[in-house]
Amino acid sequence: MATIREIADNVGVSSTTVSRVLNNDTKMAVSDETRSKIYAIAEELGYNKKKCCSRIKNVAFLYWITEKEELEDIYFRSIKIEMEKQAELNKITMVRYQQSDGIDSVDKKTSAIIAVGKFTEEEIRKIKAITPNVIFTEFNADEGCFDLVRPNLTLMIRQMVDYFVAQGRTNIGYIGACEHENNISTKRMEMREKAFRDATYEKSVFNENNIFIADSISVKHGYKIALKAIEKMGDNMPMAFCVASDALAIGALQAFNEKGWSIPQRVSFFSINNINVSKYVSPPLTTFNINITLECQTVFKLLQERLLENRTIPKATYIAGTPVFRKSTL
Repeated sequence: MATIREIADNVGVSSTTVSRVLNNDTKMAVSDETRSKIYAIAEELGYNKKKCCSRIKNVAFLYWITEKEELEDIYFRSIKIEMEKQAELNKITMVRYQQSDGIDSVDKKTSAIIAVGKFTEEEIRKIKAITPNVIFTEFNADEGCFDLVRPNLTLMIRQMVDYFVAQGRTNIGYIGACEHENNISTKRMEMREKAFRDATYEKSVFNENNIFIADSISVKHGYKIALKAIEKMGDNMPMAFCVASDALAIGALQAFNEKGWSIPQRVSFFSINNINVSKYVSPPLTTFNINITLECQTVFKLLQERLLENRTIPKATYIAGTPVFRKSTL
């Protein structure tokens, strides 16, 4: 493992300078070029930067997921657990705030913010006023102002469509949920639905009648919207469904099983999230696995770049999913 002395020799500065930079000493007068070079050499030589991460304090974790949302989709709970695990591994002091606490409760001395969930324009304005070091995940933030880490949901939906078309299943449906704008009654098209529309249109297999939108992402709403699809489509039922999340897909499978549909011979299902229960439903669900550990590690890497390397230019990172094929598809 590299030492402070080795880094100093490579950069051409004193060991004291290297030590103070790596420990985020704000009183250390050093050029941005030298600071960046120190970090580059430290990374190249394999220096354990976790030792200096303990200097990162006053990080706020805004977990804007309600208890109801967490119960309906355990994916979010997995995000919360992994974020707090990564903070502990990196020895970073992090305070969690709930939506019920409100933005005004966040310590004004906060050095950086990690934000999970959906935020109103007013909340975003307040967040920006607290600190410029903000990393959003699971939210379509302004990439020109903030760092962003999220699964590449658009790519996953496109890969589903490609998969079904390659099988000759060109009569493809979509089960998703609307997006509530700014946590109020206003609804808008969610990115997965848009990706499905674009992908099927490009493949010349788009059919408006094959799109079914639930009120929210949950097993209960997946079941209800699937029953509506069965009632509406009958013999015209799509041969395959791209589904926005496992929670919706599990509810849909329940409805189709109750009504006696043959899965996957007559109707196939492909979903996103790979929650633990997806392997135990009937039939086991084909789904995209999202590497939550990688997603959260990326958030903390961006955090370190912001606070230890003084990066100010926003950066967006999209995490691809890995398909896990099970018996809900042929």
